[in-house]
Amino acid sequence: MIRMMDLALRFDVLSLFPKTVEGFATESILGRAVEKGLIEINSLDLRRWAKGKHRETDDRPFGGGAGMVLKPEPLFEAIEEISSEKTKVIYMAPDGESLSPSIAKELALEKHLLLVSGHYEGIDQRVRDQLVDREISVGDYVLTNGSLAASVLVDSVARHVPGVLGDGDSLIDESFEGQMLSYPQYTRPNEYRGMSVPEVLLSGNHSQIEHWRNDQRKIKTRKLRPDLLN
Repeated sequence: MIRMMDLALRFDVLSLFPKTVEGFATESILGRAVEKGLIEINSLDLRRWAKGKHRETDDRPFGGGAGMVLKPEPLFEAIEEISSEKTKVIYMAPDGESLSPSIAKELALEKHLLLVSGHYEGIDQRVRDQLVDREISVGDYVLTNGSLAASVLVDSVARHVPGVLGDGDSLIDESFEGQMLSYPQYTRPNEYRGMSVPEVLLSGNHSQIEHWRNDQRKIKTRKLRPDLLN
């Protein structure tokens, strides 16, 4: 018999700002999944592995330039201490591969994801070369706090862990499934401020509803994200 904790996917987020992740991990769907033992989310302060009186974790970049770079020593020691043979180390990097539904599904099959949050001008390249298994970006923009990107990845991946979503069917028709955006959604009341719900959704004809929704997905995708259709 498989115990509930045997099904858990463990996320360890290594960051300079652990409180960013702590609150996020206790709310809503993620919080309930943690309580059920479906996933585990740990927010770890990189300063625990820093040396010296001031626990310094960053320094100026060789060659000059603006900003600071996270030092290799605390990162190497933290990653090596936390990791096991089941660990996949992921660096949240703006210049990494773009997070997608297929990547999220793939990562949901892992047992332990160690997410390294970059800050300032990033991390020492030697960490990326020697310890990181995968580098992932959450979009073509730069964040001041890499913990935000790590939180996005945790949420995206956790949704694909069996049991995390109350209704697994909600994954089927959402945006980016089948390379299209989602269709419009409506709820009660039928009319509000002169705006009515499309009649087809009130018809009870599931075949027509499905046809309408597919058409709406195509129209929306063609208008907002034609690159997906290509």
